[in-house]
Amino acid sequence: MKPNPSGQAFWRSFAMFDGFDPAAIALLDAMAIPRSWSVGEVIFQRGDDGDYMVVVTQGRIKLSLLTASGRELVLRYAEPGDTLGELALMDGATRSADATASAPTEGLVLLARDFERLQAQCPQTARPLITYLVQRLRDTTEQLESIALFEIEARLARFLLVTLRHVFGDDIPDDPQLRLDLSQGELAGVLGASRPKVNRAILALEDIGAIARDGPVLRCDVDQLALIADPDA
Repeated sequence: MKPNPSGQAFWRSFAMFDGFDPAAIALLDAMAIPRSWSVGEVIFQRGDDGDYMVVVTQGRIKLSLLTASGRELVLRYAEPGDTLGELALMDGATRSADATASAPTEGLVLLARDFERLQAQCPQTARPLITYLVQRLRDTTEQLESIALFEIEARLARFLLVTLRHVFGDDIPDDPQLRLDLSQGELAGVLGASRPKVNRAILALEDIGAIARDGPVLRCDVDQLALIADPDA
């Protein structure tokens, strides 16, 4: 469903648009095109023209790369509150990854020509966009660092802490609850590990009280997760 034209809070709930002023948000709202994708539907592929971006409002989208040997490398899953395809939109380059709906998904599409018009009419959007892109770079660096340097338990703990910050911002509650709709196989793709290793890591975190499972909901001990995430700290 397309957001209400006065939905300032809706657009600011997405990190990319958090610093936009009311005039820029009004333009966003006017240019957004509702779209939906079924499970397994390819939204775009690596090398495609970057002529639009997606604002995810419902469902889940897998961003991945296919190696020369045929192995799939999962970069991340975009869920409600996330955006994807914005990098190609900003620099005019082709897509850097594949995007596939891994659940029934709904979102809003912003076309490149409309986004260029928004930037021309609202040049003050440049600073919040730069801030957003810098944070994306930091998150990517942290993900690569986790895969390259840390054991699977630490990778899982770091992933959970990043996700908690994404959900709660800087005000993570004392006893946060996190709903993870990813299967263990999907989580294994993000963490760069096998499904059995991820399962063992989950059990290890449970054993020491860092997490407690209640179906898809995890009750998290942030202090314990922080100790596991950086054992040398």
